[in-house]
Amino acid sequence: MTGPGTVLELNDLDLLLDFVSDPARATRLRRIGYALDGVELLARERARLLAGMERRWVTAYERAHARYGRGLTPVRGRVCQGCFVTLPTSAAPLPGESQLHQCESCGRLLLWG
Repeated sequence: MTGPGTVLELNDLDLLLDFVSDPARATRLRRIGYALDGVELLARERARLLAGMERRWVTAYERAHARYGRGLTPVRGRVCQGCFVTLPTSAAPLPGESQLHQCESCGRLLLWG
């Protein structure tokens, strides 16, 4: 079963990969002394996470990530922080529930906080 923690890890890995894949940023990081040797390890970990996720969540995440640059977004006060649409009360997970939900407006996966 895919949970919010797995998607959060995937999102963090994607942010790191995007950051070190940008040539200007990579040059700047190398100039100040960072070694960027672990890119292959990040890509392998990403593939491992994707293999353990349910297909429907992978599809939703990948689609949103390709469209917006991020496939996961936080929710604050029932407002999706990706598209700023107020979500219906029924969209909120029950207390103690850790299911994934998808924004009906933008399609990003939601991280309720």
